[in-house]
Amino acid sequence: MNDIIKSIEDAQMKAEVPEFAVGDTVKVYAKIKEGNRERTQVFAGTVIKRQNGGCRETFTVRKSSSGVGVEKTWPLHSPTVEKIEVTRRGKVRRAKLFYLRDRIGKKAKVKELVK
Repeated sequence: MNDIIKSIEDAQMKAEVPEFAVGDTVKVYAKIKEGNRERTQVFAGTVIKRQNGGCRETFTVRKSSSGVGVEKTWPLHSPTVEKIEVTRRGKVRRAKLFYLRDRIGKKAKVKELVK
């Protein structure tokens, strides 16, 4: 039974997934359906968490839009997520950045990782 589920889940996974981690600033290109039209909408922000694994893996991106914090969670292998573009690498020391929810302005920034 477990092999059957694993084979179905492997078929659902995307072949190419970009490497990004918590603290990175990313642009998520998502397909939006409006009536009979379909368009691509970009959501840019900081990754505050990644959870689970395999085909169930999700990630949450947070941004500040006109003074209000907005968070969206997407399944990593979803067909609605067209592509993920990493714009900036972040230097963080923890797996979940929920402390950014309490911060506003420059304090809500994550240091850039310099290699």
